[in-house]
Amino acid sequence: MFFDLLFAPIMAPVNGISWIGEKILERASTELDEKENLSKRLLALQLAFDMGEMDEADFEEQEEALLLAIQAIEVEDPAEG
Repeated sequence: MFFDLLFAPIMAPVNGISWIGEKILERASTELDEKENLSKRLLALQLAFDMGEMDEADFEEQEEALLLAIQAIEVEDPAEG
């Protein structure tokens, strides 16, 4: 306890920066997972269309929704793109 009080002025900023870094990493990881999931869904959709499991109108509608979702993620973080 004594050492915690003694080193608090030094450790508080370090702990704060560490916490901020963790939050940034969590957010980036979540966005990457979302984008990867959407890309996999887009690939599965293309495969289903190519195999004749859905008609062109359904494919285009779902494809557009997925592409817009991917684009929205990329617009949120332009440095990643």
